[in-house]
Amino acid sequence: MATLHVTEADGAAVLVEGETIKALGPYEELVAALESPSQARVRRWPGILTSGLLNPYGPEILEHTYHPDPREADTYGTVPIGGERAREIFRTDPSRLGASARRGVQRLFAHGTVALAGELRSKAVLEVARRAGLAFGARPDRLPGPVSLSPRPMVLLPPLTVGGPARFAVFDVADRAELVGQGPTTCVATVVGGWLVYRSH
Repeated sequence: MATLHVTEADGAAVLVEGETIKALGPYEELVAALESPSQARVRRWPGILTSGLLNPYGPEILEHTYHPDPREADTYGTVPIGGERAREIFRTDPSRLGASARRGVQRLFAHGTVALAGELRSKAVLEVARRAGLAFGARPDRLPGPVSLSPRPMVLLPPLTVGGPARFAVFDVADRAELVGQGPTTCVATVVGGWLVYRSH
């Protein structure tokens, strides 16, 4: 079944069928074009819908950072671990790298990230990123400051197109200016390959 994503801030809507964007435009127009109201389920979101973000720090976040399992909170805490401590964790047990990367991808999705830049050298991590449906882009000539799940300035991907991949994010802000000011922690939903891979609670 197709899914119609609509946002409250501007009434913009995206009709998704499978992995593809079938239509873009005002909600009323897209609903009117459906053969029947039951042809598509409707997901309503606060804020605005964008093409999603590219995070330029793919290797740093997925290969050089350990993302603890919640069950390890007593040992490692709950926040990502970098530096020598992360390297020691991976040296001690290399099998942790893939699982850590999967949790890292979920953190990226929670920040509206749908694409990565930077060369992933680990086969396990590259496989995780590909299976998650993340796109890969060119690394900017100038990196935006320290490694972060919320890099500033943000790198927005090109606008969505009909026939293009159903890959986008929704942010609970009034407009793009507010998104720039508040950052990607305002993400409420991320869609990759037509699937809702993240939604805030």
